[in-house]
Amino acid sequence: MTKQSRYSPEFRERAVRMLLDQQGEHESQWAAMNSIAAKVGCTAETLRKWVRQSEKDLGLRDGVTSDERERLKTLERENRELKRANEILRKASAYFAQAELDGQAFLRRPK
Repeated sequence: MTKQSRYSPEFRERAVRMLLDQQGEHESQWAAMNSIAAKVGCTAETLRKWVRQSEKDLGLRDGVTSDERERLKTLERENRELKRANEILRKASAYFAQAELDGQAFLRRPK
């Protein structure tokens, strides 16, 4: 169940590149973000998040890279699946252990 992104990765990369190329033409990075965001059709805050993530991916800023984030999601998903499987196995084991005890008690009954 992955969330469908409104913008493609190529679109995001192009918008970030546009910002990096044109930020010198504006008085601040935020002003450049507002200008570029209006041109490409996203919000300035969305563009700011893309730029910050790009900086993390390039090692220019501290934080979790996109690859690390994907790996964490994969590991968390696998962990949930394994916990679910272990719970099923635990319940099945208890059920069969109880069935075996019930069967043994049945065999020991006097006739």
